[in-house]
Amino acid sequence: MNEIEIAKRAAIEAGQVIKTYFSHVGYKLKGRANPVTLADIKSQEIIAKKIRKTFPKDSIIAEEGLMSIMDKKRLWIVDPLDGTVNFTHNFPHFAVSISFVENGVVKLGIIYDPMKNEFFKAIKDKGAFLNGKKIVVSKTKKLSDSLLATGFAYDRREKADFYCSFYSHFLKISHDIRRCGAASLDMAYVACGRIDGYWEFNLKPWDVAAGKLIVEEGGGKVSDFSGKSWKKDFNSILKWGKETLVCNFKIKLEMLRHIKSLSKILIKT
Repeated sequence: MNEIEIAKRAAIEAGQVIKTYFSHVGYKLKGRANPVTLADIKSQEIIAKKIRKTFPKDSIIAEEGLMSIMDKKRLWIVDPLDGTVNFTHNFPHFAVSISFVENGVVKLGIIYDPMKNEFFKAIKDKGAFLNGKKIVVSKTKKLSDSLLATGFAYDRREKADFYCSFYSHFLKISHDIRRCGAASLDMAYVACGRIDGYWEFNLKPWDVAAGKLIVEEGGGKVSDFSGKSWKKDFNSILKWGKETLVCNFKIKLEMLRHIKSLSKILIKT
């Protein structure tokens, strides 16, 4: 069985287990506003078990404390339940995210929303798909015509004014902004054209690795706030998501210009 079949089966099985826990499970906090539930744990166990059964020497990093580093050339990056805050409040917007990275290149990415039964998939150089149908990013040409998305990191209490400065700025120059609470789905929505651009600070590799490939295979761009692609060495992969800009190519330069300009102003103040 190859990597894509393992990832697909793991995502679907984990997603179905998550659905059984929806509205029927409590949570504990790893930090302020950073919950973990039994659904997170069970989902991660399912995914890790399936990967290890077929690829026992591969490395795995996952959100809920799993960092099994063996072969650094073959790495699985897993978010067993992206959008846990939504999940704990019975807000039906969350996903399972699984990616496989070989020699620093994301070879496959899967994002599965079990509540909407939407299965986003990409294989390197073979395109991006939603439930088997090819997807592409939007053709929106101007930031002023764009629907954007963002999110706020877990240090939002301490940096609320900083994050909201970007939100306020883009709100004034775009059609509107969505803040849906699941980074993987924000990226998937850019990939299929539902959203034109997305930015966020201080994400983790499990939030963004699968989405990175899905967006790029859908014709979009993923970069840091300087416009550079994320580095591919192992230590850099562990830092993917610190600065995340996702958009179609037509509004990329415009979004970068605004982010750089605003960043300079905020740093000075």
